[in-house]
Amino acid sequence: MTASPQDPAPNPHATAEQVEAALQDTKLAQVLYHDWEAETYDDKWSISYDERCIDYARGRFDAVAGDQPLPYERALELGCGTGFFLLNLMQGGVAKTGSVTDLSPGMVKVALRNAENLGLPVDGRVADAETIPYDDDTFDLVVGHAVLHHIPDVEQSLREVLRVLKPGGRFVFAGEPTTVGNFYARWLGRATWAATTSVTKLPFLTDWRRPQAELDESSRAAALEAVVDLHTFDPTDLEKMAESAGAIEVHAETEEFAAALLGWPVRTFEAAVPTEKLGWGWAKFAFGGWKSLSWVDENVLKHVVPRSFFYNVMITGVKPGA
Repeated sequence: MTASPQDPAPNPHATAEQVEAALQDTKLAQVLYHDWEAETYDDKWSISYDERCIDYARGRFDAVAGDQPLPYERALELGCGTGFFLLNLMQGGVAKTGSVTDLSPGMVKVALRNAENLGLPVDGRVADAETIPYDDDTFDLVVGHAVLHHIPDVEQSLREVLRVLKPGGRFVFAGEPTTVGNFYARWLGRATWAATTSVTKLPFLTDWRRPQAELDESSRAAALEAVVDLHTFDPTDLEKMAESAGAIEVHAETEEFAAALLGWPVRTFEAAVPTEKLGWGWAKFAFGGWKSLSWVDENVLKHVVPRSFFYNVMITGVKPGA
């Protein structure tokens, strides 16, 4: 598991001055916010590298890309975070070897550590998605999860994706917020945070309240989150953007409507209370509820609700010239 020796070191404890500067510099904000989150990100989003998340990652890939000849020889994850999408896809038989990139040194560090722990052949680079540091025609597959909405120039990034793909190579991006979905998800998150942090001030609920320093740090992170989340997408507009970048066989799918209405309050509540208060019963409820409502989304609501109303959009496309 290798990283470039020229890559900068993670900075998990940004100063107030750095945060202030980041409010005016979105790429600095991306680095500070994701370095701050890197070591706790998997816990925050209940990310694992077992059957549960392998099935999730492979399910997203299959849902938008369809039946493909697998495995791909070499894959790249753009904006890798902790490696969640690529590492689980590799375990699910989608790719043999991988490379991870992220603007955050902290995320690349954690992704490579996760790959090493899993025994997966992965290298990594700190990299800007608008100028991917790999040669033309390098990869058979490029993937990403919840990354496009962080990139200032999405179409430029997609052009770079197509450049580093081999002719006939495919990209798959999942976990991107739709414009309508983001509106109700953010509203639910803010309402849940306000309610939880207010109620836990009551004397008989103080042991359910995180220390004020942790809540303040979360609030500072939320301020940066408003800077790093740059886009939401209409599925049709995202398809047109990929085609404008030069992709063919472009196709978008959406998911999570009822599941998002549960998921956002659940995750916000988890962030607002001490971890030790939430045991196995809570985890079973949260995952079971999300899974049941995802079934309703896929088998019922998908046929009657416009696709732009669902929270997540996934997109795939192919580099021409095979």
